[in-house]
Amino acid sequence: MVIRVQFGKRAATVPVPLTDPPAVAVNRRLSRCPQSALANQLLCLVLAAAGLLVTSLSAGAQDVQHLSIIQPGGLPGLPIMTGIELVTNGVRVTWDGPSGYYQLFQKLKLKDATWQPLDGRTNLIRSAIVASTSSNAFFRVLGPSPKYAGAETCTECHGEVHDTVINTRHARAFETLKQAHEDKNSSCLPCHTVGYQLPSGFTNEMATPQLAGVQCESCHGPAANHAANPDDPVTRPRVELAATMCGGCHNARFVPATAAASHPPYYEDWNTSGHRAVLDELKEDFAGGLGQSVFIPSCGRCHSGTVRETLLENQPLPAAHEASAVGIACATCHEPHESHVWTNVIAGIVYTNQLREALSSTNDFFLTTSDNFTNKYDPNINLCAQCHNHRGASWTSSSRAPHHSPQYNMLLGTVGVLPDGVSGGPAAHAGTEFVEDESGRMFLVTNQCVTCHMQRKEFQSGPPQVAAVSGHKFNVTSYDACAGCHGSDANAQGLVTLVRGFVSSQIQQVKARLDYWALNKAPDVLRTNYGVLSWEYSVPGDLSVGTNSPPANLQSLIATNIMKARFNLYLVKYDGSYGVHNGPHTFNLLEAASNWVEQELNK
Repeated sequence: MVIRVQFGKRAATVPVPLTDPPAVAVNRRLSRCPQSALANQLLCLVLAAAGLLVTSLSAGAQDVQHLSIIQPGGLPGLPIMTGIELVTNGVRVTWDGPSGYYQLFQKLKLKDATWQPLDGRTNLIRSAIVASTSSNAFFRVLGPSPKYAGAETCTECHGEVHDTVINTRHARAFETLKQAHEDKNSSCLPCHTVGYQLPSGFTNEMATPQLAGVQCESCHGPAANHAANPDDPVTRPRVELAATMCGGCHNARFVPATAAASHPPYYEDWNTSGHRAVLDELKEDFAGGLGQSVFIPSCGRCHSGTVRETLLENQPLPAAHEASAVGIACATCHEPHESHVWTNVIAGIVYTNQLREALSSTNDFFLTTSDNFTNKYDPNINLCAQCHNHRGASWTSSSRAPHHSPQYNMLLGTVGVLPDGVSGGPAAHAGTEFVEDESGRMFLVTNQCVTCHMQRKEFQSGPPQVAAVSGHKFNVTSYDACAGCHGSDANAQGLVTLVRGFVSSQIQQVKARLDYWALNKAPDVLRTNYGVLSWEYSVPGDLSVGTNSPPANLQSLIATNIMKARFNLYLVKYDGSYGVHNGPHTFNLLEAASNWVEQELNK
């Protein structure tokens, strides 16, 4: 067989012998081995063209070796090449596969008779730097043969986990295939069994029933060697938090064309969302002098899947490079090992799923920078509210505008400053109960955030055929969920457009009045030195242009009413919905802000 390798407009046809020892699959920047053939072949070659083939990853990003490409079945049972990049001291070659020792080989010409080993068979990190090489060198890697044991073997040490996993949908994955009469379909079996078509993996239900369904080794890799010698760290199965692990099966890309529409593109949609990666500016903060003491524990809990996992497990915080490696991935929100029974506090419905936290809650919640995560963590608080809360924002703070995350508190109407006698919405508090008022209609949205931001649709065979929708873009891509209350999705969309337009206009009006105060009514020392930014925080928010605003020692010169007004203004701006999350409360906040500014202008 041959593999065609494309560089821009140039192409090379690379013959691939199938009789050599086990080696790697093709690099992700090249044409990969066809999936239907991947499990049957033992060798693919990859061309390292120095100066031509460069991955987007930096050298530092490779310090943590997470699975970087999706593979059918979850964690690869055989080695796969994942990257070739130029670094200052040569070429870094990376690969992935099960736990164990690897050895990298090279030959400089395709027709060379033998492969030259580049190191001993002692590589555990699945990465190597080749100090000098030809621009057209070929690499392959020799790795451990997969030895699958089946989940029952894991019960001796991990019985408690096994007893919960067998009650999840993963354990019934092969039964799902049987019900669909696809249990002989070779395109489906890699994701519904363990190690299909790999050495020691699933072959058929009669011969290998112990490997049917999604089991421990689907996600952690072959474990027979570990079971035989549990104390050997070399063979210890991997724990992979990256979404690529789940994405190998929870995608529409690897599904047969005839069934792709019925498989929601979970991974593909998630991979376009803001959850997919840690923000670049935070990576710099994590690696800075205050990273371990401030930024990793405070920001990482909501921006890094790795940090949040360590906090949930009460483990030591990760180093900066590891904290930066994984964004809000699948396992951050989904519990892979067990199911939970929840009660919807709004509708009173009892439901079971594998989410770490509930879908709805009515208790006010926020987590400040100084709060101890373990002490304040509450799984009964809305799943999204775990991070999308105001983080203790207060109008008395003058250092910077509220964080871009007050959505849950805006939904409940529990954040912001209102005049005496004006209550927040969507409902008034009475102890822990909610007394519905006119704006309490928002509580008809029983699943709160996910109702609108994660609208899912089941596959419809048609005609016309309608593909399944995963909802994992986390954007409002449809107004279907609104039709029940607003008559139709068109009515709802029209109302959203109207409200957003009005609120956007109000934001600009209040901001214009604050600018006028800054230029005409602010104390002389502020007006002279900071001009239009005299009303801003020490670190100005993004409603203003420029960075020259009053420092901490001069913030006390800003009138109290102006501080309250800017606080409300930024809460509405950073909520991001422009009134859709809670229209009445948004209008109250902006009206209060406008009135406070006017009071100062009239003095």
